[in-house]
Amino acid sequence: MNTLDAVALSIRSLSMDAIEKAKSGHPGLPLGAAELAAILYGKILKHNPADPAWADRDRFVLSAGHGSMFLYSILHISGYDLSLDDIREFRQIGSKCPGHPEYDMTDGVEMTTGPLGQGVSSAVGMAIAETMLAAKYNTPEHTIVDHYTYALVGEGCLMEGVTSESASLAGHYQLDKLIVFYDENRVCIDGPTDMTFTEDIAKRYEAYGWQVYQGSMYNYDEIEDMVNRAKKGRGPSLIMLKSMIGKGAECVVGSSKAHGAPIGEKGIAAAKEHLGLDPETFFYVDPKAYAFFEERKEDFAAAQAKWEAAFQAWSKANPEKRAQWDEDFMNGGIDPEKIPAVKLPEYKEPDVLATRTASGAALNEYAKMFPNIVGGSADLSAPNAVTIDGAGVYGKDCRDGRYFHFGIREMAMAAAANGIQLHGGFRAYCATFLIFADYLRPALRLSALMKQPVIYVFSHDSIYVGEDGPTHQPVETLASLRIIPNVMVLRPGDAEEAPYAWKIALTQTDKPVCIILTRQPVPVFPKADPDWRHTIECGAYIALEGGHEPEITILATGSEVSMAINAAKLVPEKKVRVISVMCKELFESQPEIIRNSIIGGKKGSVRIVTAEAGVKTGWEGWTASREDIFSIDRFGESGPAGKLGAHFGFTAEKLAELLRK
Repeated sequence: MNTLDAVALSIRSLSMDAIEKAKSGHPGLPLGAAELAAILYGKILKHNPADPAWADRDRFVLSAGHGSMFLYSILHISGYDLSLDDIREFRQIGSKCPGHPEYDMTDGVEMTTGPLGQGVSSAVGMAIAETMLAAKYNTPEHTIVDHYTYALVGEGCLMEGVTSESASLAGHYQLDKLIVFYDENRVCIDGPTDMTFTEDIAKRYEAYGWQVYQGSMYNYDEIEDMVNRAKKGRGPSLIMLKSMIGKGAECVVGSSKAHGAPIGEKGIAAAKEHLGLDPETFFYVDPKAYAFFEERKEDFAAAQAKWEAAFQAWSKANPEKRAQWDEDFMNGGIDPEKIPAVKLPEYKEPDVLATRTASGAALNEYAKMFPNIVGGSADLSAPNAVTIDGAGVYGKDCRDGRYFHFGIREMAMAAAANGIQLHGGFRAYCATFLIFADYLRPALRLSALMKQPVIYVFSHDSIYVGEDGPTHQPVETLASLRIIPNVMVLRPGDAEEAPYAWKIALTQTDKPVCIILTRQPVPVFPKADPDWRHTIECGAYIALEGGHEPEITILATGSEVSMAINAAKLVPEKKVRVISVMCKELFESQPEIIRNSIIGGKKGSVRIVTAEAGVKTGWEGWTASREDIFSIDRFGESGPAGKLGAHFGFTAEKLAELLRK
């Protein structure tokens, strides 16, 4: 048995035992693809287990995250900080080996995977980031950015629509340093994939502009040769490796039974005998496997040391670039001390303009100060107002571009933004209409899970989209975004507030932020709080005073703040305060004394009314009666924006009637 075979055998041993001990897991992939892990971590990857954060390491993403023991086993054997005891605790609470790989829980895990297709789609973003960093920092004398992004997919990933979008994008961008392995076992949970999946995958990827290679999962030389050929060609590469799911366990090999359940004690005992292992020995690692990676330690360290020397020489020759590098890789690339120096656009009464317009102007000012801000839109650059003036458009011939035309690919766009953010060196944003947040929600959810501060810009935020009708009028979307844990939702009320939405977003380091913007012009309103630019960082501030002890306080968001102010003026007989709530969750997280000072009394001592052009959901805890939630709880209609408010009874006059009750 050669050393790579010893590694593959050990992966099968650990995977079977960990899954059986947990009584839960997916043995099919780690058993069927163990040889790939051995050659990948043993000979192909540029990595150093002693320093998983090495900036110029190759990235590997296990997109088929259900096969997590594939990754945990090879990370342990190759020397990452993952012990046998950790593997014994597979799928247990607090373990470094959760059921699917989780970002920032296990050294060597590049991102959270499990939702099929998301991993390889974010790998596209990582590959994009590598090209951008190379263009930004490499010089004719020194190459300090030169690494590959690898991913492993199965049939499930290839069936998911997000993978098709991302593969199309990767081919268009000619991402030469993206190499994807396909575990071609032709089995899914329900049975053989030919029940549902009969297309010619090779031709599909060739049509996307990919190089396609085909070989065996069990031929090390062939795998290494295909990788070397892929590195010499143009465009991303798909390496299709024919395999047998559950290889080594004769009771399940080639069957869907290997996919999502433990093999069982009898099956494991038989498999171990078949593989030449002792059925009475558990969590066995062949000493030759450990010895192989022990010998490789020097090579791994030497590769990084060579890079470090080149990096130091580059730093000495390019001090300005080195200073920018350090800034890009610290604080998410955003130095909080520099933010106050950004000269923001100024607006005042009687200015009337869409918050998307003010947002776009602010983005450009922040982008001047922070050159690591990069992003783009799903074919809606002008409607979303997210272009960066003077920045090149990223593409195969412009790797130093900062703006992306993602095309009509919301899912791929958001997944790529995650990959760019995870890679390091950039602060990523992406944009589309609010209604299409539903197309990218899985990636947004992963942003939140991984605590990645991707900024999502959503314009066209309400029924006031107008003539496009109910398909484009997001009445329920705000509420649906707010219920995702660790997501910050900002809805500025006018052009003055919009730049501060960006300020708050850019200071976040551990959560994604959604900035919600109007298409229609809204008036700039006077602010009763003279220190509102500071108070807004609490999520809300007093827009209209309404007396020291108001009778009614209106909590309004976005375009409804000016409507609420107008409604309050229609009810002079009552003391009505209006609060602009740019971030509901941030406001609700403030200490009670701050909330009460803004509201004008303890909740219960003052009548609270809420106003937002969307469903009631989420506001119930603020009002004493559901009738005091001024909302739109039905789908919209097609018609001029100016007439829709009256049609729905969503006007300042109707809100004033509610205040009088």
